[in-house]
Amino acid sequence: MCTTCGCGTEENHSHEHGHDHGHDHSHQHERKHDHHHNGVASKTISVETDILAKNNRLAAGNRALFDQKGVFVLNLVSSPGSGKTTILEKTLRDLNEKLSFAVIEGDQQTDNDAVRIAATGVPVKQVNTGAGCHLDAHMICHAMDDFDLDNLDILMIENVGNLVCPATFDLGENHKVVVLSVTEGEDKPLKYPSMFHNADVMLLNKVDLLPHLDFDAEKCKEFARRVNPGIRIFDVSSKSGKGMDAWYEWLAAGTRKQPDSGV
Repeated sequence: MCTTCGCGTEENHSHEHGHDHGHDHSHQHERKHDHHHNGVASKTISVETDILAKNNRLAAGNRALFDQKGVFVLNLVSSPGSGKTTILEKTLRDLNEKLSFAVIEGDQQTDNDAVRIAATGVPVKQVNTGAGCHLDAHMICHAMDDFDLDNLDILMIENVGNLVCPATFDLGENHKVVVLSVTEGEDKPLKYPSMFHNADVMLLNKVDLLPHLDFDAEKCKEFARRVNPGIRIFDVSSKSGKGMDAWYEWLAAGTRKQPDSGV
């Protein structure tokens, strides 16, 4: 159960466990207390969960493996409709000949985004979370089994569209990258401060639409920096290509294998 919103997490994905991660799925502990009210005994059950602690242990294992293999890992997060899949598609098409990518696609249902990513020629693994509203480290641990990490530069994890729970769950990534589109409110960073506080990078997307919208981009950036003074912000448009080169340069700088300066 998600400690943030009560959704199911690990129980919502099923797969064969062909290897042991040194953990089990029993993470709920009950404490029972007897109370007497007006002579009538009642029983209160307190359920304690260590989901985040367990997730963090698995994330640390993921991170150690990624670091050992030299894989740069990004966790792309956003609200639904921000355009993060389109950004991902364009990034893969533009850089696929210079850097080796793989993608983990997280959605509650359907493989629509995975089909779009597969069309770029990049290896992709779909993870459907069912009722769950985010990916967790356990899911990533299994999903990455499908990839050749020894020959991978960048792993992109596209999380479920949600600005709440993905902020809390470490997947073992190097950075969280939050995508915010100009078709949303500029106060999103203030409404969802945990996400913007935990993200290292913000992609302000769909900036080609700014002339047609009542959206104050500078105020939005001010709000983002209010909750996270160190956040790095890129103005981008996956449709027009504006700002994408700066994003690509940042990606290249994060890898151990530096491509030619033409990135």
